[in-house]
Amino acid sequence: MTPKRTKTVTETIPARSGAAAKMKKGQTLKVINTHGTQIVDFWAFSSKSIREFMSMEHTRPIIGKLTPVPGDPLLTNRRNVILKIVRDTSPGVHDTTIAACCPVRYKQMGVKGHHASCQENLFAALKSVRRTTADVPSPFNLFQNSQYHPKRGLEFKPSVCKPGDYISLKAEMDCIVVFSACPQDLLGVNSNPTEAHYQIR
Repeated sequence: MTPKRTKTVTETIPARSGAAAKMKKGQTLKVINTHGTQIVDFWAFSSKSIREFMSMEHTRPIIGKLTPVPGDPLLTNRRNVILKIVRDTSPGVHDTTIAACCPVRYKQMGVKGHHASCQENLFAALKSVRRTTADVPSPFNLFQNSQYHPKRGLEFKPSVCKPGDYISLKAEMDCIVVFSACPQDLLGVNSNPTEAHYQIR
């Protein structure tokens, strides 16, 4: 008897907002840049302890590069592998160096009043799965085109993704993944925030 195939459900990361999901070890996550221009701030936390989380600072020395590619592991702050990149149909331009936008950042940029932020989206998304954290780890900024030039310094450039480009990651431990469709609309990286999508199977 042929086993039934489980239908893969596509979930939405609303524009300027966040989402969270639970993953079991061995499952695969697909993060889709639906419109080709959206940055997705991405975090992962161990299901056993929210205090163990994916860490860009701990990942970079192990992979020996600023941007991970298929086959590379993503490590936690306790140096355990939490995810592994298995496929990337985008040009592979992502960022591991920029902190999540937050209310203070927008105030420093001259914004008056409230502006949605990835930090707030992280807190709200975790709350939806009954978790909280006082820490805001530096995210893996999917599809973000931040470049450093020796003379011009740090530059924020538009995403080089095409609509439908995606990155797939395999869970190496039970974990909670969190996404923020970045609401940053003051820099060239993400001037028109849109929705993005993800699938877990």
